[in-house]
Amino acid sequence: MTDITVTAKPEQSWFAQNKASLIRHGVINFFMLIILAPLAWVLMMSIKSRPDAMRGDFWPRKFDFGHYAYVFEKIDTLPVNLWNSIYVTAGTTFFTSVFAILAGYALVHMRPKGGGFVVAALLVSLYFPTRVVSIISVYEIQSFLGLINSTSGLILPYITLNLAISILIMRSVFQLVPHEVVEAAKVDGAGPVRTLWEIVLPMARNGLVVVFIVNFVTAWGEFLLCSTLTNDQTARTMPVVLAGAQGGLGQWSWPNLAAVYMIVVLPGIIAFTFAQKLFFKGLMEGVVKG
Repeated sequence: MTDITVTAKPEQSWFAQNKASLIRHGVINFFMLIILAPLAWVLMMSIKSRPDAMRGDFWPRKFDFGHYAYVFEKIDTLPVNLWNSIYVTAGTTFFTSVFAILAGYALVHMRPKGGGFVVAALLVSLYFPTRVVSIISVYEIQSFLGLINSTSGLILPYITLNLAISILIMRSVFQLVPHEVVEAAKVDGAGPVRTLWEIVLPMARNGLVVVFIVNFVTAWGEFLLCSTLTNDQTARTMPVVLAGAQGGLGQWSWPNLAAVYMIVVLPGIIAFTFAQKLFFKGLMEGVVKG
């Protein structure tokens, strides 16, 4: 009979067992602090009294929440500029999403001739700094159409420059919907619009959230086109107004400026907070398909 000696493995410490997880969380928290620290500094600046703002301390000795009301009362164009940002962002997000849904559905489930060429052209356009390269031609077109200094006119180039990535996202999402489902709807007598609206779109809601967030962030923070196509303060959006608010004196004192920054970033934070689960699901679906 052969003797078998079993050597027990030495028990690992808790740190050794969780070392990889600790490193991952440490890296994530480090970069999260890098992102949140400037935002926290601006938030605290927006609720400091003016003497505290000049001292440079992080925590104020005296809180002053009146800067938020002050900027709306004393900065004449601020409500108009804020409305311009909301209006342009809403219009850009809505129309870009609709066009991307229709184009993505057609490319995947209606298979038009030349669809491959269209997809290739859209992909190629992403490798060029289109916003910079096309700025002169965009200005000429807007001038020809009489849309210089027009807030509504900003929506047109915003849609154009966001459309390629939006179509490619929706194309990837619609590829996850089996063709058999669409064919079954056709057999039941459903037309393309009814099939898209009642069957395909509910199955692609995560992709819709991704397109919505991408277009919202791009349009809400757009600066170059707005500063080029407008020179009237009342036609401009908030990023351009904030970029021109320098000096930190008078109505644009540092606490007031910080309050305006918080007003501008708050809608994006709220939108992403409510949509983050669907957003990441949509991204994962696109990664799996890609």
